[in-house]
Amino acid sequence: MHDQKGFKALAAAGMGGVLLLTGCASGDEAGQDAEEIEIALIGWEEAVAVTHMWEAILQEKGYDVTVTETDVTPAFQGVADGEYDLYLDMWLPVTHHEYMDEHKGRVETLGSWYDNATLTLTVPEYMEDVSSIDDLPRHSEELDGKIVGIEPDAGLTRVTRNQAMPGYLLDEEFDLETSSGASMMSDLDEAYQEQEPIVVTLWRPHPAYAQYGLKDLEDPQGLMGEAEGIHSVGRDGFGADYPELTEWIQNWTMEDDELADLEVLTVGPGVEDPAAGARAWLAQNPLFLERTLGEAAKGLEF
Repeated sequence: MHDQKGFKALAAAGMGGVLLLTGCASGDEAGQDAEEIEIALIGWEEAVAVTHMWEAILQEKGYDVTVTETDVTPAFQGVADGEYDLYLDMWLPVTHHEYMDEHKGRVETLGSWYDNATLTLTVPEYMEDVSSIDDLPRHSEELDGKIVGIEPDAGLTRVTRNQAMPGYLLDEEFDLETSSGASMMSDLDEAYQEQEPIVVTLWRPHPAYAQYGLKDLEDPQGLMGEAEGIHSVGRDGFGADYPELTEWIQNWTMEDDELADLEVLTVGPGVEDPAAGARAWLAQNPLFLERTLGEAAKGLEF
């Protein structure tokens, strides 16, 4: 993820103008959650989807929620510094381990909510002669010696540059071009519409797989890593300040089909209001709410 993905959805929701709170909240009484919470959001598709989902849930439960769009490094630094209370899209044990190691002891891990996240190098299905990362050097000319990547400080970028490219000798034939997740998707869309060859860094879960015919390249050396878990992390003291929310987050899990459906409604093609999409998904999934919130789900309407 992994890193930054999908800022168009954020712009449509107007999140860029959110004002920061003067400080993160703390509980007033033992066992009672603080009323204000600030959630950091990096614009990756799964992060946009689940952050707006939790924003809707918490608003209905009476919390004053601020969602703040930020970049990769500031998000993790902000949680460690207490500027943000919560971040919902940390990939472990590989993609974001360096951030976790750097801020060890200053953040609280709140558990994994998804356990099938993968980093990939991906091409369109119409590139029939390319099925493995091993095949890429033979196609460097038609690919213009370019792998289209995402943010330069993304974990996916680090794994691709430091592990996959030297391991498969790609650094002799290719440059990894970095910019943003949104830029990568724009390049992919343009190439796909013209049926031109392209290889991109991608990850699952991602709505691009429903939008285009894509294939993840085989990784015989396993250099892109195994399936990872997506975790939630809070600032130091989060559990004490938000005991009930901590329990909900620790109960929270999502299946592949649940996350895919949520992404369609929040970051899929044509979506202009991801917050409204999250509410629509919650209205359609009362069993998810019961499973996650328990008795606290009673009476919620979206």
